[in-house]
Amino acid sequence: MFGYYFNLALRSFGRNKALTTLMVLAIALGIGASMTTLTVFYVLSGDPIPQKSGKLFYPRIDPRPMNGFTPGEDPEAQMTRFDAEALLRDGKGDRQALMSGGSVAVEAEDGKVEPFAVDARYTSADFFPMFETPFRYGGGWSATDDESRARVVVISKALNDKLFDGANSVGRNLQSSGHTFRIVGVLDEWRPTPKFYDMTNDRFSEVEQVFLPFLTSRALDLGRQGNMNCWGDSSKEEEGSAGPNAPCAWLQYWVELGTSEKVQAYKQYLMNYSDQQRAAGRFERPTNVRLDDVMGWLDENNAVPGDVRLQLWLALGFLAVCLLNTVGLLLAKFLGRSSQIGVRRALGATRRAIFTQCLVEAGTVGLVGGVLGLVLAWLGLWAVRQQPAGYAELAHMDVQMLLTTFALAIFASLLAGLLPAWRAMQVTPAIQLKSQ
Repeated sequence: MFGYYFNLALRSFGRNKALTTLMVLAIALGIGASMTTLTVFYVLSGDPIPQKSGKLFYPRIDPRPMNGFTPGEDPEAQMTRFDAEALLRDGKGDRQALMSGGSVAVEAEDGKVEPFAVDARYTSADFFPMFETPFRYGGGWSATDDESRARVVVISKALNDKLFDGANSVGRNLQSSGHTFRIVGVLDEWRPTPKFYDMTNDRFSEVEQVFLPFLTSRALDLGRQGNMNCWGDSSKEEEGSAGPNAPCAWLQYWVELGTSEKVQAYKQYLMNYSDQQRAAGRFERPTNVRLDDVMGWLDENNAVPGDVRLQLWLALGFLAVCLLNTVGLLLAKFLGRSSQIGVRRALGATRRAIFTQCLVEAGTVGLVGGVLGLVLAWLGLWAVRQQPAGYAELAHMDVQMLLTTFALAIFASLLAGLLPAWRAMQVTPAIQLKSQ
């Protein structure tokens, strides 16, 4: 029976081409606009590490002075070097890593490539197993390399392709910022979206191209980048605001905790640590700790840009307007066939059959509108990719969003067809036959 109704729907398209075209365009425009913004929202709001996001936590404590204190406010977003190194030494998590962004100049081992600047990440050994970074060659460095300030690096696949033509470069040297480093690993393709482990820099940029031990970066005084919040005099520090005792928060810190019991224990550890530091005179504010998992940390930082959220609501509103127009057009189309419906009812068709036929026709309009809407969505995403925003290049439609496009188009058209179909099945056969 469905096939019969579908065939009737296709035939009705040809009998009133102008009305059908208007309905298809209304659905297509609404679907195209909404799926463009919905795809961007979907890409930016996804879980960047779904296999472990519930086990990775971003701890926060508050080392700031009482000056400017407001009860109930969030603790400092980053850690001081003193606190991050202390937590790393204590090693209370299954894994833990401190880190900061940086920038270094690199060149090929043979000097054939002119030096060029790349983003770097100064971190500790657990970074790679904790975030399950995929390796093409080799692996990360060890905790011993951290402590000995070893001159070792892990480089990205893109940098390896540029400097070594994609060959296995493990064991070879990398010249960087006037220093020689030994390559111990080459990452494979890896781009968590957003770049959750550091929300202070461009959260939608590609991952850094050079990774090296944090203490090595400080020993060599390599350039750093990212936010820094200072509240005291750091002039006495040999390394300035990046020194071990400087009153400046500028490091990100992550910990892996495998069970809920470990999460509670670690939170208590943070509270105890804060109490100890207050007793020692370093902390002044009341104990205030946070322990957010990956998705909680993204929510805390409003990972999805506000303009993307606004565009999504505007697009959905536009889709609603398109659906209202489609309701009017379907009403005009179905009630314009009142005499045909009356004859069918007189010949024995039930109201349910009329209702089903009309809904199938509305769904067919949605299917055709979905195809055209998909084309418009692709054009919309292409336009998004031309924007200068950091997330623009990520705007691509995957299979899931492709299927969502058709599902939304058909659902929207069926929703729009409910009232017209209900009105059509109310047609009284006797009145229509008498008017013939």
